[in-house]
Amino acid sequence: MALSFKKKLLSLAFSGIAATVALPLTAHSVAAAELKIGLFADVSTLDPHFNNIAPNISLSSHLFDALVNVDATGKLIPGLAISWKAIDPTTWEFKLRRGVKFHDGSDFTAEDVVFSLDRPATLTNSPGPFTSYTKQIVAKEIVDPYTVRLKTATPYGPLALDVSTIFIVSKKAAQNATTEDFNSGKALIGTGPFKFGSFKRGDSIELVRNDSYWGGKADWDKVTFRILTSDGARLAALLAGEVDAIDSVPPADVPKLKTNPKFELVQRTSWRTIFWTLDQSRDKTPDITDKSGKPLDKNPLKDIRVRQAISKAINRQALTERTLEGLGTPASNIVAPGILGYADNLKVEKYDPEGAKKLLAAAGYPNGFALTLHGPNNRYINDERVVQTVAQFLSRVGIQTKVETFPLSVYFGKARNGDFSVSLLGWGTLAGDFGLRTLVGTTDASTGWGSWNWGKYSNPQVDKLVQSSLASVDEKQRQEFAKQAATVALTDYAVIPLHHQYATWAVRKGIKYTPRIDEFTFAHQFHPQ
Repeated sequence: MALSFKKKLLSLAFSGIAATVALPLTAHSVAAAELKIGLFADVSTLDPHFNNIAPNISLSSHLFDALVNVDATGKLIPGLAISWKAIDPTTWEFKLRRGVKFHDGSDFTAEDVVFSLDRPATLTNSPGPFTSYTKQIVAKEIVDPYTVRLKTATPYGPLALDVSTIFIVSKKAAQNATTEDFNSGKALIGTGPFKFGSFKRGDSIELVRNDSYWGGKADWDKVTFRILTSDGARLAALLAGEVDAIDSVPPADVPKLKTNPKFELVQRTSWRTIFWTLDQSRDKTPDITDKSGKPLDKNPLKDIRVRQAISKAINRQALTERTLEGLGTPASNIVAPGILGYADNLKVEKYDPEGAKKLLAAAGYPNGFALTLHGPNNRYINDERVVQTVAQFLSRVGIQTKVETFPLSVYFGKARNGDFSVSLLGWGTLAGDFGLRTLVGTTDASTGWGSWNWGKYSNPQVDKLVQSSLASVDEKQRQEFAKQAATVALTDYAVIPLHHQYATWAVRKGIKYTPRIDEFTFAHQFHPQ
């Protein structure tokens, strides 16, 4: 009996020792969790104010916060500002979050906000400046360490959306810092959910968790982003277990991954709309001739009947189902459903080839004409195939159509220079008035209006409605003006919408991700199941 009792005591003792040893190991294994993500697009810099392109913004969101954040649906939510309001038509007041620490332990205050809003204008060699988001601000007032007032020259409603793209850096760390100081990590001091680990340009970025993050600790102790611009390499890394998730899943691989029990696909309609821009300013346009190759006396794209005929000739349902392999939905607007300024009254153009032929005849082109369509071949989902498919649709209504596509690095420069008559473009925005101002607003280099208006469309009524929308500090009023502007512009075929792309991620089973309308990939929004 005594011996048996001693054995039980020893057994319990060893069990207790095992338990006390096991607990720290379990805790350590959770704390040491690592997430590896394969990214389609390269990150060119870690300086959050140097180059305004989506891959850089997505990465910066891990290290820095903005005054205003954006949720997965595109809604503005509190960031480093807990609230904001227009206290008069030209003054916005932002109340700042208290108790926030930078990665070096220093306090976040209004001084950092003002410095960060001023900094983009000092980067005069920026290839993609952020100044379009700050130039509306003509004065900044620090009311107290946690209250900032921003003044605009005229009433301006979208200021909160503008500042959602300006990341707040530490004035102390960045005051005399260069972009290279950010890339090396020396000045990379933010308030975000992760801290800097390492940056191997064109290869990988490593981040470590910020355990003091004001928004709560991320689930991952370490995150590694691998730059895998090749579709094949990105998929191979996922299948081999080298990464836990990838973005921009290649369309051809979607069916394969859907039936693979090891992975889950997550999708949503993204903010990116694909559309045609049409040369509507020149009397003679470079890519349109008669069918014998002789230049036409006038530019047919200036006639609304021709623009409408082109739109009616396109079978958007077939385009999205077959050419996009289901990774898109037909579009009637230049912004996705749910985004400010989306006009519900605009319906997807009905496929009507006979109607297109009648419109061409009425416009004086009963036998059509010859046209070359241009587009990129490495930017949007199946973009080269999209151009080819639309060319086939146009040929069926009498528009003899050829196709030329280019890598993005060449294509954008040629399109901006006006080398093309009809060009494919994709655009993503969280506000319809922003998109209209940029894409169809009358071009004015001094204000930035029409900066991507390749067709040089100009309509004073559209400009006036967009200006009224941007000047509305009342959200409902702004929404109404934006819808009216979209209705006028698209009824006039300022551009021809094709489809809204789907954003698609593939994630290893056991990990959950909520897909974002802005297509960004945020490590802190991946969670173990």
